[in-house]
Amino acid sequence: MNLDRLYYRDAYMKEFTAKVISCNEGKKGYEVILDNTAFYPEGGGQPSDMGTLGDANVTYVAEKGDDVIHYTDKPLEAGSEVKGIIDWERRFDLMQQHSAEHIVSGMFHEKYGYNNVGFHMGSDMITLDLDGELTWEQVQEIELKANRYVWANVECRIFTACGDELKNLEYRSKKELEGEVRLVEFPGADLCACCGTHVRYSGELGIIKMFSCQAYKGGVRIEMLCGKRAFDHITAVMEQNKEISNLLSAKVKETARAVDRLLNENHSLKSTVIEMQNERLESIVKEYAGRDSVLLCEKGLDPNGVRNLANMLMENGCTGKIAVFSGNDEEGYKYAVCEKDGDIRDFINEMNKVLNGRGGGKPFFAQGSLNSKWEDIEKFFKA
Repeated sequence: MNLDRLYYRDAYMKEFTAKVISCNEGKKGYEVILDNTAFYPEGGGQPSDMGTLGDANVTYVAEKGDDVIHYTDKPLEAGSEVKGIIDWERRFDLMQQHSAEHIVSGMFHEKYGYNNVGFHMGSDMITLDLDGELTWEQVQEIELKANRYVWANVECRIFTACGDELKNLEYRSKKELEGEVRLVEFPGADLCACCGTHVRYSGELGIIKMFSCQAYKGGVRIEMLCGKRAFDHITAVMEQNKEISNLLSAKVKETARAVDRLLNENHSLKSTVIEMQNERLESIVKEYAGRDSVLLCEKGLDPNGVRNLANMLMENGCTGKIAVFSGNDEEGYKYAVCEKDGDIRDFINEMNKVLNGRGGGKPFFAQGSLNSKWEDIEKFFKA
């Protein structure tokens, strides 16, 4: 059967009628074959369309040989006529992203000779892989050029070519092609062999926005969006930045400078706190130096502070078991227990078991946390 692929004739077709040739139950749902279809099957980096056939939902569309398989959540009667409705918002979004990829890839290829070696339309971000290195400034230069092309509202041209005509055309393709080839041209930006769906005019893309450029497999991976998807992403980022500007009492365009100032202040405060904490630890070590055993709880210490204090006590003449805790009855306690030249592994296992704790370490030094009350911790050590 010579399937009539309506999406090639009119990518803007939202509804159509078709005859059901067959319907069989498969692993992904019911597999429906029609005599014609406006549903685009997954291919060329573009996800498939979704929508409805009659009262059945179309969840996925794929090519199988010369057929297009529509996977539905309900069976359709063979021989019946059904109305197909495309999820247009999804289709147009994919048309926008795919068309933007053409323009951007063509411009990178024209200026740097790089090839598009990977293209993925994710649910949140579009990725474009090129086989050469680029700086962020070079990416921004192409971004501006691509948007000027969008603003020029250039008409897209789709045609087929074969034989000598095809050989005389300079078009992008990942492999050598023979026979009749479908070509998509955005004049002045790109000419590429492609089976996808595209917008009629570049102006329908609205905006093309690049978000990142990272080294990837000897080349670069660029994250980008266009159209409403870019608009929604930029709006979300702006709202987030607006919240940050309010929290920092800074102008929207000066949040980075305000955050930098805040980080510097935070770094200075941390240095002061560390200095004060070290002075406090030194005073504790002097107080407990030389004792046979030590059990103490010092508020406000992080795990590093607990460990450091236990080590300092052990290295300054304290013998027997040294147990340092920090925390409270509601949130639990961090601990460090040690005994110079000792083996406290059995003791720690018993302590964790009795006091609802977890942790361990070396034979003479253990660190972890307990979820118990302080009076129970004191009772255990006294026992």
